Amino acid sequence: MSRLFLVRTLSILASIVLVLQALDLLSESGNILAVSGNGQAQILTYVGLRMPQIVAFVLPFSVLLGTILTLITMNQNSEIIALKAAGLSAHQVLAPLLLASLGVAIVSFAFNERVATRATATLDQWKAVDYGPLPIDRGDRSNVWVRDGDDLIEVAQVKGRREQTRLGGITIYDRAGGNLVSIIRAPSGHRVDGAWRIGPASRFDVASGDLIPMGTITVAKDVRPDQFTLGSVNADGLAFWDLRRAISDLHDAGRPTKSLEGTLWHKLSGPLSAILMPLLGAVAAFGIARSGKLFVRAVIGMGLGFAYFVADNFALAMGNLGAYPPFLAAWAPFLLFFLIGEAVLIRTEE
Repeated sequence: MSRLFLVRTLSILASIVLVLQALDLLSESGNILAVSGNGQAQILTYVGLRMPQIVAFVLPFSVLLGTILTLITMNQNSEIIALKAAGLSAHQVLAPLLLASLGVAIVSFAFNERVATRATATLDQWKAVDYGPLPIDRGDRSNVWVRDGDDLIEVAQVKGRREQTRLGGITIYDRAGGNLVSIIRAPSGHRVDGAWRIGPASRFDVASGDLIPMGTITVAKDVRPDQFTLGSVNADGLAFWDLRRAISDLHDAGRPTKSLEGTLWHKLSGPLSAILMPLLGAVAAFGIARSGKLFVRAVIGMGLGFAYFVADNFALAMGNLGAYPPFLAAWAPFLLFFLIGEAVLIRTEE
């Protein structure tokens, strides 16, 4: 029973991923090939980075459909009736699917942590440069903007954390009274004695139009490292423990973290949603197939499953807006539909 469930789940997963990847590639291939020098290799790179995101998104749907398809087949062949006639309760009939879905949830969590987050971080950096040269370092911050008084500082790439923070591609817009006075550029910079040492720097004077070499200079004495490293936290591109450390750093810096905390908890509740699918789809397993209500039961199972995904996305969105506490936003739909599934199963079969 578990083998049948896993085979059908993986088959549905492969089919859906193939279709969604083809549709996504049709919409993005033009943007990728618009960059000079990009070709088939870049298309394949995009597929390799985008597919883990699609797999992570589709896997719970595939478990739901695999559950319903498995149980419908067993019901039509009177296997469920035979199991119940042998003295098994409804929960005992579903036990193999629940154990198999627990394994799927564990694999899903590991896949998201080791593959999907890294692919997301790299793909986001690649999109930030409009599919230009692919960034090599994963997990770095890119295109970070920081204000220093009236001045604006743009950093193309930020590496490291705290006092080990390294800046690359620095542009400082020196302003006075809202007017641009000069533009200072430097390829690299690092933290020294509470300030930032950048170089070799060059200064473009707006009034005269002169470009003046300045060598190594010290700037932005009032800018903290966390303003660069925490200026843009990509929650989907960080693994669970990395995101937890980022949230801790943001909290220490006095930044709001509610939306990130909701995403952090959802990294656990999301994969565990696979365990709910056999319970929500169990309505398709029971009832006599020849009664003509098997299709209705399958539709009810799919309706319960898709209602969970709608409620989950709604709660997560409300958590990002601050209307729900982070823990409630991530776990309330899971607990609610677990109780609904149990209530339906006990009321109808137990």
